Amino acid sequence: MKRIYSLLFIFFTTFTMQSQVLSGHTDKFTRADTLRGSLRPERTSFDVLSYNLDIKLDPEKRYLSGFNEIEFDVTEKTSKIQLDLFQNMRIDSIVFNNQMLEYKREDNAVFISFEKPLKVGKTERVIVYYSGKPVVAKNAPWDGGFVFSKDMNGKPFIGVAVQGTGASLWFPNKDHQSDEPNTVNIKVSVPNGLMNVSNGRLIEEIPQDDGYTKWHWRVEQPINNYNITLNVADYAHFEDKYKDLTLNYYVLKENLEKAKEQFQQVKPMMDCFYEKFGTYPFQRDGYKLVETPYLGMEHQSAVAYGNGYQNGYLGNDMSGTGIGLKWDFIIIHESGHEWFGNSVSAADIADMWIHESFTAYSEAVFVECEYGKKEAISYLYGLRNVISNDRPIIGDYGVNHEGSGDMYYKGANMLNTLRSVVNDDKKWWELLKKFHETFKYQTIHADDVIEFYNNNTDFNLKPIFDQYLKYTSIPKLQLKFNSSNELLMRWETDVKDFAMPIDFQNSDEKLIQREIIDNTWRRVDVELNSIDELAINKYGYYITIENLSL
Repeated sequence: MKRIYSLLFIFFTTFTMQSQVLSGHTDKFTRADTLRGSLRPERTSFDVLSYNLDIKLDPEKRYLSGFNEIEFDVTEKTSKIQLDLFQNMRIDSIVFNNQMLEYKREDNAVFISFEKPLKVGKTERVIVYYSGKPVVAKNAPWDGGFVFSKDMNGKPFIGVAVQGTGASLWFPNKDHQSDEPNTVNIKVSVPNGLMNVSNGRLIEEIPQDDGYTKWHWRVEQPINNYNITLNVADYAHFEDKYKDLTLNYYVLKENLEKAKEQFQQVKPMMDCFYEKFGTYPFQRDGYKLVETPYLGMEHQSAVAYGNGYQNGYLGNDMSGTGIGLKWDFIIIHESGHEWFGNSVSAADIADMWIHESFTAYSEAVFVECEYGKKEAISYLYGLRNVISNDRPIIGDYGVNHEGSGDMYYKGANMLNTLRSVVNDDKKWWELLKKFHETFKYQTIHADDVIEFYNNNTDFNLKPIFDQYLKYTSIPKLQLKFNSSNELLMRWETDVKDFAMPIDFQNSDEKLIQREIIDNTWRRVDVELNSIDELAINKYGYYITIENLSL
């Protein structure tokens, strides 16, 4: 007879059917970590309304210069505010009402002093003039920085990716995820013969007198700082339309025909995500795929694409099932971030799982739309092989600290577990769409997510969320026969008062049973001659099983 660990099943007939991660866990946070990650009066006293970024990029010298005009509302009386810019970038001056302001720099923080306190309710502007050679990434997009490359004709091919590292790597801003500008003008001057593609809509291209052209893009909807980007190359452009949404594609000229074929995956993806998550959230800014010299990034309305026009993840399938080779990972995953990460954003980097768990789950959502639930669940199950369970998914708050990279696929399997707990696919899809619609254009915390799902289901899901997000171990279902040959079950968890239903059956029967199990031993009424006859829905639940009868 088969052991319990191999008696796995999926209820196909019964039921209706990738980011920069900051350094690992540390208990030795520095002053610099606090300056970058915390919300002190110098930050909470103002709310950013817009950025007007105007820079010139010299590809050969790898040098940029220009300014960022920052418009903000004063929310608390203050005579000092904090902006952020990497130390290696020089501040030439800071101007307020046509006067130079004094400032002090500490690590990557810039403290600006005003002669008179700013009044609450006033809208103010400061202009930061700066210049320098920005950090060059060694292994983008996993570390932050610029990538300076060449196309096949030797022309510059440049991109930047700064998730986790921070947009202050290349331009001055209030570099905290809790505060998103409502609008951004991005003006980048590059040598003639090259084009810059940034977020939002192209407003105009302006010839300059020095052999450069200024490309002006405008973002009309809220955007988090790390999504603001530039892409410089001798691009070819083509466009398409999905419903009322414009689809624009910018690729290297040598890849134009391959792109026209590979990017056909966008429309079925939109069909799926519109149905499951809601309308594309950045209609005013449009949707773009932009070829980059690095793998990819979820830059809002200008998704970075560098997957080589092939299916899978650089031609591989992380799930080991073959399912991931049926579609282009970067198109699907990074576009999924438009809903989760770009529209619904985490207010603190410690909660980046809100971005990555839901987006990793969106891969399986796309699989289900295209190939069915069986394939989607199999894909998620296969991805468990890349889960480390090394440290908690939630990082430390206030110090710019991300949790484990397990936020991707442990998080996705956690969401699949919640789907099994809800046990009603129609309601599950309604919840997922309602979650996005409730929090779009907002920055939120873990507690907001948990409260939403608690309020919209009949379960107390907080202990379940806490176990998967705050601890390395996953719920362990313990089983044993008592002296009367009765089956007993309980959950072993770090979280106290943990309760979660589980689905099981006698492997020889078709009847599926469900019991709510907690941390105390509970007798389960199921006919078994041997515990080896028991099958547990381990595909639908990300758990371990321990047979104490052995």
